[in-house]
Amino acid sequence: MSANSPVENGLKGLCPECGEGALFSGFLKFANCCEACDADYTIEDAGDGPAVFVIFAIGIFIIPLALAFSMITKLHMIWTILLFTPIIILVSLYLLRLMRGIMFNLQWTNNAIEHRAVKHRAETVAHSADKEET
Repeated sequence: MSANSPVENGLKGLCPECGEGALFSGFLKFANCCEACDADYTIEDAGDGPAVFVIFAIGIFIIPLALAFSMITKLHMIWTILLFTPIIILVSLYLLRLMRGIMFNLQWTNNAIEHRAVKHRAETVAHSADKEET
């Protein structure tokens, strides 16, 4: 198990098992396994949780800023839309990566996986144990 907390590993995009290997193979795509400890990520199922948290964060913090900007500057609404649309997209993508990492690390640490994935994970662990014995 990693010495770091699941939240810290998730924020850094590190493996929940060893805390060393990369969790992502792309910007938002999970790797198939950890390159350091060979932990299997194919059972990953963060679901919609990360997206929900991102929607709440954007709705609570960014949208009021956009409305305040529009009210203070008294510019036409199209300028607010043109300015804040890229901000909302970029912040959403950044937060989505962070939240996917955190949610996956928390799921892994707490063994909160779907029932269909339990069998797959048990087989993977047994296979890894067989490889170590030989």
